[in-house]
Amino acid sequence: QVQLVESGGGLVQPGGSLRLSCAASGSIFSINAMGWYRQAPGKQRELVAAKTSGGSTNYADSVKGRFTISRDNAKNTVYLQMNSLKPEDTAVYYCNAALFTTAQSMGRYWGQGTQVTVSS
Repeated sequence: QVQLVESGGGLVQPGGSLRLSCAASGSIFSINAMGWYRQAPGKQRELVAAKTSGGSTNYADSVKGRFTISRDNAKNTVYLQMNSLKPEDTAVYYCNAALFTTAQSMGRYWGQGTQVTVSS
């Protein structure tokens, strides 16, 4: 089994910062990519940022220049540094990992989600 555990969400004022963390554990052989998605009430889940094991990154246009994704491959952990937060960034943030298990099966796994609320 594979588990993704997120932390770091919370309530922050507009213009503030938060750092999300997500640690993957379990029967992991290798991780291809890790990233963050978010889902606001009444909206579809959308990609926020992702990073491959080779270092390539992809960001949603709405967060470019404000959010930074990073990975610690040795710890199977991904981070999302969120600066200059806006009320429209309010959502549940989900960690995602595309990986091979020790049983050599490929799959995408999700964390349980962490709430980020940007409000004064």
